[in-house]
Amino acid sequence: MATLSDIGLAAAINILSAFVFFVAFAILRLQPFNDRVYFPKWYLKGLRTDPAHGGLFVSKFVNLDWRSYIRFLNWMPAALRMPEPELIDHAGLDSVVYLRIYLIGLKIFVPIAFLAWAVLVPVNWTSTGLDGAVVNNITSSDIDKLSVSNVQSRSERFWAHILVAYAFTFWTCYVLLKEYGKVASMRLQFLAGAKRRPDQFTVLVRNIPPDADESVSELVQHFFLVNHPDNYLTHQVVYNANKLAKLVKKKKKLQNWLVYYQNKVERTSKRPEMKTGFLGLCGNKVDAVDYHTTEIDKLSKEIALERDRVTNDTKSIMPAAFVSFKTRWAAAVCAQTQQTHNPTIWLTEWAPEPRDIYWPNLAIPYVSLTVRRLIIAVAFFFLTFFFMIPIAFVQTLASLDGIQKAAPWLKPLISIPFIKSFIQGFLPGIALKLFLIFLPTILMIMSKFEGFGSISSLERRSASRYYLFNFVNIFLGNILAGSAFEQLDTFIHQPANEYPVTIGTAIPLKASFFITYIMVDGWAGIAAEVLMLKPLIIYHLKNFFLVKTEKDREEAMDPGSIGFNTGEPQIQLYFLLGLVYAAVTPTVLPFIIIFFGLAYVVFRHQIINVYNQAYESSAAFWPDVHFRIVTALIVSQIILLGLLTTKKAASSTPFLIALPVLTIWFHRYCKGRFESAFVKYPLQEAMMKDTLERATEPNFNLKGYLQNAYVHPVFKASIDEDDDDDEVYSYKWETESATVPTKRQSRRNTPLPSRVSGASSPSLPHVEP
Repeated sequence: MATLSDIGLAAAINILSAFVFFVAFAILRLQPFNDRVYFPKWYLKGLRTDPAHGGLFVSKFVNLDWRSYIRFLNWMPAALRMPEPELIDHAGLDSVVYLRIYLIGLKIFVPIAFLAWAVLVPVNWTSTGLDGAVVNNITSSDIDKLSVSNVQSRSERFWAHILVAYAFTFWTCYVLLKEYGKVASMRLQFLAGAKRRPDQFTVLVRNIPPDADESVSELVQHFFLVNHPDNYLTHQVVYNANKLAKLVKKKKKLQNWLVYYQNKVERTSKRPEMKTGFLGLCGNKVDAVDYHTTEIDKLSKEIALERDRVTNDTKSIMPAAFVSFKTRWAAAVCAQTQQTHNPTIWLTEWAPEPRDIYWPNLAIPYVSLTVRRLIIAVAFFFLTFFFMIPIAFVQTLASLDGIQKAAPWLKPLISIPFIKSFIQGFLPGIALKLFLIFLPTILMIMSKFEGFGSISSLERRSASRYYLFNFVNIFLGNILAGSAFEQLDTFIHQPANEYPVTIGTAIPLKASFFITYIMVDGWAGIAAEVLMLKPLIIYHLKNFFLVKTEKDREEAMDPGSIGFNTGEPQIQLYFLLGLVYAAVTPTVLPFIIIFFGLAYVVFRHQIINVYNQAYESSAAFWPDVHFRIVTALIVSQIILLGLLTTKKAASSTPFLIALPVLTIWFHRYCKGRFESAFVKYPLQEAMMKDTLERATEPNFNLKGYLQNAYVHPVFKASIDEDDDDDEVYSYKWETESATVPTKRQSRRNTPLPSRVSGASSPSLPHVEP
């Protein structure tokens, strides 16, 4: 069990490492040759150019202005200077609302910390519960005297914890209520003021029923001309082009290697050679430039053949399509209503914006999605619960007893006070962090297998599973399993009716582990985030070996997006720890507050200067964020209720039962009051936006704008954008009904069976040309 000195040492180590990272960042960001690494967003927007060079040759690589090094922390106030409306225009609503999660942490925990340290810490410290004979054999330390474990059983002092728990709950709910309303208002304002985008006019139609007489494209056109005659504009069917996409990706990789070898020839004037076998380690030696040129030519022919096959083979056309309408109002009506009496066909939903689409999953048959999600649910269950075994094993090895058992010859070394404090206060957090390094990749693969059709939905699903994993393995696993393992000897030698007392007392004793975890994962992690060591190395390697054109340089410096699927679950874990330990061990709160404050400044800087968001969902993830914070609040109430039960506080404990009930009611109220703003688009807002654009741009070619917006990326290169045969559509549409072309005979009385399914084709209103 870590003592106050161990935690102090761990804090000193983390503060020192964070300071070193910040100083290194401050120096590296000032060097001209790193400018594209630490300010790529401005380059991609075309608002920044390479620093001007003058004087000495070395000034091209090193900043010789000594005055700039004195102000090495001036990036912090600069990150806070940009106002929120300007930040929304610069980075998008998703990024701004993501930052507000950190602000919520500060709004919730700063007042809670003041109240907890003013009321609970004196109550806990002046008690003598850990000096009693009942729990004298429980492993504890000085820090545990600040927790509820130090309060004697049946003490009247528990009324202070109950009253403070009510105050914590009411304050947290108040902050969440205000923030939910604020974010909902920001979303509606953003949608009302957003520029024209294809997804505002488009819906994704899935599970289109097969038809014997018409292709999928003809069937879609026929259906929407009949059922949306005044509003249908155009559509684009979905192709299964996954194999073609792999070929294109392979060609791009070969082209990168060709550029690398060509650059090498220019630098050395020697023809490089390579082996054609596995990983270039075996096989025949060939000229690298000629080999890659030949392979690219072969692949180009293969891509052309595959493209022709995809476009001409009916089996490559999926029963799905992107359908675009003449107005946002019409798209909203279609996306938010049922299209036929059969609720399992012609399913409509809002189309993601084109850059948000995850194209490989659109080729998955809709009927298989349920089976896929069931398989992944079972797989995730086993992943979550069986992951406890290696985590417990690693945590055991990271303790003093574990090291002494695994390597007895290290006993003289770990007896040194500094080494002992390092192992107890620092090593367990590092071990857990390293063990979980591949988890986000595994969870993203599982989400992709489930078949979600957009990157935003993939990240939200992965974030949800990551949060559940953290809750079970990092939180419950370390509290319950960890404390049980540590107190195993106590369990064996005590009566069974005292087990709840031991577990209830031991739960607060894991606070020291979570403090070290917050410092390792939070403080040092945030400092490493701003240093960007990995992107720095990758950029310079690409810039030296692969970059030949300005476009290559832009691709090399593109840092990607924030990573909602990994960042948001980490934030939620700190919300959980803060709310659980606020009334149990308030010592945790200052460490969490430092994390939220530091993370807010760092990520604000990264969003302004570095990250280029891959999509814009208009803060559609906020209901999930709200729900997880409310869940953490309920968990904290239940844990406090269980703790006071083990403390035999029979007279005061029943007053806590109302808290989870009130919190659930609060969540239902917020869900009914605000959630519709995140899943539906108000028709009134859509009509206002359409009316405004109709007045300001009456002759805008909307069909030309939407015609190729949802074409698969592998086909876009072959689209002739200068096609003069396209009709020009404007907002001045004809009011009479359009003629509906169809190959189908009248089926009002004589339905014909489909060649595909053997059943009758869908009955549609008969319209004669």
